[in-house]
Amino acid sequence: MAAAADTAAPLNPLGFDRAGLEAMFAAWGEKPFRARQLMQWLYQRGVHDFDAMTDMSKALRTRLAAQCRIELPEVLSEQHSSDGTVKWLLNMGASQGIETVYIPEPGRATLCISSQVGCALDCAFCATAQQGFNRNLTCAEIIGQVWLARERLAATGREITNVVFMGMGEPLANYRAVVPAARLLIDDFGFGLSRRRVTISTSGLVPQMHRLADDCNVALAVSLHAPTDDLRDALVPINRVHPVAELLDACWRYAERQASRQITFEYVMLDGVNDSPALARELVRLLAGRPAKVNLIPFNAFPGTHYRRSSEAAMLRFQDELNRRGLRTTIRRTRGGDIDAACGQLAGRVADRTRHRLGERLRVAAP
Repeated sequence: MAAAADTAAPLNPLGFDRAGLEAMFAAWGEKPFRARQLMQWLYQRGVHDFDAMTDMSKALRTRLAAQCRIELPEVLSEQHSSDGTVKWLLNMGASQGIETVYIPEPGRATLCISSQVGCALDCAFCATAQQGFNRNLTCAEIIGQVWLARERLAATGREITNVVFMGMGEPLANYRAVVPAARLLIDDFGFGLSRRRVTISTSGLVPQMHRLADDCNVALAVSLHAPTDDLRDALVPINRVHPVAELLDACWRYAERQASRQITFEYVMLDGVNDSPALARELVRLLAGRPAKVNLIPFNAFPGTHYRRSSEAAMLRFQDELNRRGLRTTIRRTRGGDIDAACGQLAGRVADRTRHRLGERLRVAAP
């Protein structure tokens, strides 16, 4: 459960999963069912006025109002793409900002949320990583993104069907806040989403992957981007700590615990770097016959990068190599590119608090 940083300060109920709220009410001498009541008011009815929660006693509502405060992120800007994508820049204090993106598609509407201010993992092709790392978000700041987006979208008749931890940051490097947030998303008294509709994306923090299978079994996406250690070391530096074989072992263990669900492997397509037919065949060797599917992601440029997007012909050839050998593969349709809201483009506002790259940042971000 999420813990309060300072019991003297007002508590933000959005920072607690059900177990955390039950513990809070128990400390007040209240029954555990009060947690379910509060969650229904917060997440199912969207009510944040404690006095309006009429199935609780007047004394309890007074105490909630005195000791708790629901705080949502401040919206600094809201941008709308021509394809319907919406991007919010949210104030995290101290001149820091994160970005949250809503992506409507036929049959689904996905909210892409951030878990950190910046990112510690330094992936070479990602705009967020180039900003550096400042701090982890709290559970309340993570859930606040979902609450705020749902509230704003409801005014126009839109809803959120899926939530993905694919915004700024490495979710599993902020394990203590991300897991309670994910639990709130799938809790029947919370947002009530199916486990299949909540996805945590990781660059490959293997110890946390092992824990996640037991703590909160939701869909898992793995940022692979290369099938060999030499190439992945250059693109995704965490590979120097947890190489491909170790990462895949963790993936297959996670899939076993998911009752036959597949792991999604994300693979950004970089012109002349990782898009050759030979590398496609190596990827097949690693993943064929396993509970795996591949999502090819067209690279989205950002200022200062030297990488280029693979040509459409190269992406289709790569996809065909995988599909013909029985590995289910799709190409992600780029959304929100005209407002820098596409995959790999989120940057926000980050004052880097680390001087060194991967080694120091992993220590900063460790759970």
